[in-house]
Amino acid sequence: VGSMLYWSYPNEKEHTMKKHFWLLASALSMLLAGCSAQEAKPVDAVPAAEASTTAATEPGTTAANRTTTVTTSATTTETTGTDPAETTETVAATEPPKRQISPETAGAVEVYETVRLKDYITAPDIRLKNGSDWLDTSRTGTLEQTVEFTYNGESYSQTIRYQVEDTTPPLLLNGGYGTVIQTGKSFDLNKCVGFADNYDKKPRLTYTGTVDTSQPGKYPITATVTDSAGNQTSWDLTVTVADKLPTYTDDKPRLAFSDFADAYGGANKRLGIDVSKWQGTIDFEAVRDAGCEFVIMRMGHSRSGIEMDEYYRANMQAAKAAGLDVGVYFYTTANSEQAVRKEAQWIARNLDGAKLDFPVVFDWESFSNFQKYSMSIHDLNQLFEIFAEEMQEQGYSAMLYGSKNYLNNFWYPQKKHPVWLAHYTDQTDYAGDYAIWQMSCRGRIPGIAGDVDLDIQYMDMPLE
Repeated sequence: VGSMLYWSYPNEKEHTMKKHFWLLASALSMLLAGCSAQEAKPVDAVPAAEASTTAATEPGTTAANRTTTVTTSATTTETTGTDPAETTETVAATEPPKRQISPETAGAVEVYETVRLKDYITAPDIRLKNGSDWLDTSRTGTLEQTVEFTYNGESYSQTIRYQVEDTTPPLLLNGGYGTVIQTGKSFDLNKCVGFADNYDKKPRLTYTGTVDTSQPGKYPITATVTDSAGNQTSWDLTVTVADKLPTYTDDKPRLAFSDFADAYGGANKRLGIDVSKWQGTIDFEAVRDAGCEFVIMRMGHSRSGIEMDEYYRANMQAAKAAGLDVGVYFYTTANSEQAVRKEAQWIARNLDGAKLDFPVVFDWESFSNFQKYSMSIHDLNQLFEIFAEEMQEQGYSAMLYGSKNYLNNFWYPQKKHPVWLAHYTDQTDYAGDYAIWQMSCRGRIPGIAGDVDLDIQYMDMPLE
């Protein structure tokens, strides 16, 4: 980030206040980010951010030559495969750079950075008035903001001019590793990969190399995604052209609910499952008798318009009759405020005031080809907040579902809403807070013919 933020002083009296203003420079790396057997949830590792800050400003510089530069870079780590149990997740955890403080220096502002004006001012006798607490960083370019404050008992109004820039490269969500094209078919790399940008809704994909689909063979290429600010992410992959497409055989072991209970049950925990139409007709009394205490069921989805899960009503009625606690999730592909509000209203209308034992779950996981939705990372995070707001207005709270990778690298840290973590491993190392852990998509339980997701609820974690 290269930017300038300065105060303009209309008279000499105010000029004497300059010694009381300390502006700071920073960059917050916003490369934030499950496999459900039912929803086909691929979990590709995505890059975590590394940030470095350089600030060169000396006291006594003028507004014309005060500059601060903050550079953010990202390292990319990917894994392959559509099976979360096979995915090795690598996250480079780095602390954001400390804010560099210098007298009267210009402050660098990254797009979508949360900047409080009071963080810029250390003088004890400066008091910001209500309504002038935050800098707007929702768009790039040169912005102006009027700040009202009191100094030595007198009121002042100043205009801040500052530059907001985007220096965060696009985020690779699905590198297209293992791509196989059948001989004679057309090749479109954009359909084989997934990527997103923190700010740009439509980053541009290009590649170098040749893929000849008329001839079987392996074709190495280098792909590059470029956002509107010129930031780039590049990676290498090999496209295979073959006469016959490969088939996948699922020979992974299954986890019996009784073994699941022995390994993960205990104090302050409850064990449950989540289901959808893929489980077919369920004997919830047998499920209950096996030791299951709750079930979260898919209420509907929006793959092509809002549709109710064809087993939802029967599941809800039978689960309640069996004495199980119940919750619902909605599998969404919404990419606009209008669409997500419509979904939340549909959910509330069909719940019709019914009591739930869990918040309504926002389940957005179409990341393998994310760019087709014309959204930025920020956009989708905002859509979840809008969903939660709408559910609140309808009398229900909201929960976010996400895999470890996307919770770490795509979703913003959740401070107001509980998290349902998907991480298919014997012991999760996810460092964030979560109220429920979906630890397997290959569970087996009496009452269900076939696989089911297994979940652990932590009773000491609030759901509201």
